[in-house]
Amino acid sequence: MNGKGETKERIIKTAAHLFQLQGYHATGLNQIIKESKAPRGSVYYHFPNGKEELAIEAVKYTGRFVEEQIKESMAQVLDPAEAIQHFIKVTSEQFNDPETVEGIPVGLLASETALISEPLRQTCVDVFKTWANVFATKLIKHGFDAEEAEALGMTINSMIEGGIMFSLAHKDKQPLLLIAQQIPLILNKKG
Repeated sequence: MNGKGETKERIIKTAAHLFQLQGYHATGLNQIIKESKAPRGSVYYHFPNGKEELAIEAVKYTGRFVEEQIKESMAQVLDPAEAIQHFIKVTSEQFNDPETVEGIPVGLLASETALISEPLRQTCVDVFKTWANVFATKLIKHGFDAEEAEALGMTINSMIEGGIMFSLAHKDKQPLLLIAQQIPLILNKKG
């Protein structure tokens, strides 16, 4: 990757982290520039439409990061309920040190900006759908009807997002672990 690509990625990663910790409105471009150690002009070069464009790229970056984590969990464990539980448990481990949590800003940005930025709202929706589809694909491969799998994928993703919010608020992984326990019941399996 060339210097410009590295700088752009560093800006996106820094923005994603700051949006997660502080929220969209509390994070300014000057802080992103300072913490990413990027030249001032590079932020405006890479994101000429400003903070909203940068936030969209941060959501996409986070979306890809989490999608890979979900896919990895789905590939590691054959049984879909156990695979989903595995992903939730791995995600919950981040709450042992909440300052290092990664992959969280999508839900936070969605709740903070859905009514004020249509492009950012749509990007969040697309990321949520991608994650839900990974769960649905696993379920379909194990005999679930496509329509039911899609509904379950969305339900599971929504539960995980809610569990992340609870875990953040409580600074504790227990809400996510409680959700993991419910997965076999949701998939109509004995847990």
